[in-house]
Amino acid sequence: MILVDKAEQPIASLLLAHGAGAGMHSDFMQQIAQGLSQKGVDVYRFNFPYMQKAEQEGKRRPPNPMPVLQNALLEVLDSVPTNLPRFIGGKSMGGRVASMMVNDLSVSGCVCLGYPFHPPGKPEKLRIAHLQDEGKPVLIIQGQRDTFGQETEVTDYQLNPRVTIAFLHDGDHSFKPRKASGVSLNDNMQIACQHMAAFIGAHL
Repeated sequence: MILVDKAEQPIASLLLAHGAGAGMHSDFMQQIAQGLSQKGVDVYRFNFPYMQKAEQEGKRRPPNPMPVLQNALLEVLDSVPTNLPRFIGGKSMGGRVASMMVNDLSVSGCVCLGYPFHPPGKPEKLRIAHLQDEGKPVLIIQGQRDTFGQETEVTDYQLNPRVTIAFLHDGDHSFKPRKASGVSLNDNMQIACQHMAAFIGAHL
């Protein structure tokens, strides 16, 4: 099943993959899809195979191996019309899957929301090799406090210039700031959608 949030006058489409722990129906995925569709982008959401089973059975399951995840994204991309420029991306794991595939697909770029630069507490286990190579444009939107790669760490990574990173004020892995920060989750989500729309508009 594919969910589509349609824009009134779309300029592009985005296939948005979910993160490891929550599927396409999560509040985060819904809010991003709705916010971006209001800015002129058709957003397509889907569940990876393990998440389809998890929702059917009502219990958590571990993600599929990377080749299965990539194949699933590829299959769903075939359902996204080609009459508009197409982009791919995702939340956390979904963004990682998309960023590893973007150079081999007929798409214009990739958007990663909370990129898992490393597992929490293991900053030495970096997942950035493919982001150091030449290729298509990638936008990474990252909370400043993200335990998968916070701003103080990420700014030191030697990434290819095709990769742009936008940091959200005091945000965690799901962009949520602390109360004392003076910003709300809604503020950060709206800013994230603004960054995404600007990036897509710049690479049509």
